[in-house]
Amino acid sequence: MPIYSSPALLFKSAIAFLFFVLPLSVRAGFDFNQNCLKAYQQIFELKLHSARQLIALEKKVHPDNSIIHLLENYADYFYLITTENKQEFDRLEKKKSERIDRISEDDRKSPYYLYAQAEINLQWALLRGRYGEFFTAAREINRANSLLKENSKKFPGFHLNAKGLGLINVFLGKLPDGMLKKTLSAFGIRGNVKAGLMMLDRLATNLPKSAYEPFYEEVVFYYAFVLSDVVHSPEAYAKTMKFTARIADSSLLKSYLQAYICARNAHNDEAIAILAKRPGGSQYQSFPFLELLMGTAKLNKLDYSAANHFRNFLGQNKGVNYIKDAQLHLSWIALLNGDTGAYTAYSAKINDGVRLYHDRDKQARNEASAGIPDTGLLKARLLFDGGYYMKALQALSARSPEDLKRLKDKLEYNYRMGRINDALGKGAQALVFYQRTVNQGKNQSYYYAATAALNMGKIYSSSNKEKAKACFNLAINMKNHEYENSIEAQAKEGLGNL
Repeated sequence: MPIYSSPALLFKSAIAFLFFVLPLSVRAGFDFNQNCLKAYQQIFELKLHSARQLIALEKKVHPDNSIIHLLENYADYFYLITTENKQEFDRLEKKKSERIDRISEDDRKSPYYLYAQAEINLQWALLRGRYGEFFTAAREINRANSLLKENSKKFPGFHLNAKGLGLINVFLGKLPDGMLKKTLSAFGIRGNVKAGLMMLDRLATNLPKSAYEPFYEEVVFYYAFVLSDVVHSPEAYAKTMKFTARIADSSLLKSYLQAYICARNAHNDEAIAILAKRPGGSQYQSFPFLELLMGTAKLNKLDYSAANHFRNFLGQNKGVNYIKDAQLHLSWIALLNGDTGAYTAYSAKINDGVRLYHDRDKQARNEASAGIPDTGLLKARLLFDGGYYMKALQALSARSPEDLKRLKDKLEYNYRMGRINDALGKGAQALVFYQRTVNQGKNQSYYYAATAALNMGKIYSSSNKEKAKACFNLAINMKNHEYENSIEAQAKEGLGNL
């Protein structure tokens, strides 16, 4: 049973700590009182409507409480994450400067004075990354970093500083070469992945024992994100499930975090089970992405009822991201069911020329433009993504690369066989297939050869550092292929780890 089973008890305990044990929040103009804490907790359960009602009440009763502006930004942040709506992003972004201006006029002696400004800058920087606004995002990250460092010097006992600093350090330390990294380098800021992870891990471990316990869920939200999507840590699943276990089951954000991390880390059946029992009702913010996530998880076990979830997502979604990704999955289901007409229709929708922001949508368009995929390879790919490695191996074993006519399919066959054997712990066999992929595809625009070289480097890292170095350099030297920046960044990190 979660420790957070009684919100009333949680807030009573939190208030006792915050007001009597470590009264950092009781400063003129920055009063994180019981009403504000409740609004904050409602935001992190994705009950945004009730959170906004509590914020409105606080504004009426204590109009000079600057915590209001921070909470309003939190509510907008999660609203925009869950809706992926570019028009709403443009509308709400105009409120950012006004909120920071209001906060900057308040009590400079409060630890929340600089912290709140940093948080608002960081939240908007993370949102801008979804729409390619990298230069402005870089300026906001730089600003947040400076504010948090200054606040750490002024208030070394204010533990919340480490949340933003930890996130920034990991994010910058893992950033691939590109416009955002170049811009941030011009500002003179660089990350430290190890230091950032230590900050976040220490917070997630120690916050429940401190006066800052109410902020635990936010720390876990960011920590799970960086473990899974930024550093691709093998500990992402175990740590996420450990740290989210004590969060209340009434939190829709908990369901999202757990299901997303499970799906990303070969715990597909667990992801489906979590999504099936997620909390629902009108009190929760609409979150269409969860339907997309359920559809993806079901399709990864070749359950074609996944189509219903992709259609639900397209029907509920009012944003701009993941639409092509959902249409690509629907095209695959049509193809696997033998309906080439529906496959062609979905492919036409994917290639309609609409501007795309998210990498998953861009990749969906690339795949739709590459021609009809081989169904055997497609099944193996889906099963592998779901963590069903033996079934994926069986799907490929029924095929032969000699039966495949296109070079792309031959490359994918060897690449998939390498990945599957790698996942099954059969490193020697994986190396054979990876090497074939490199030999055949090193001059092609597909990502298979570069990723194969990268994975060969990872296998050799524990046994033959010279070969590992050669493989990482090979991955770096391959140019003009899909995911080039990401693969190159991982290869450079591999070299550094040697």
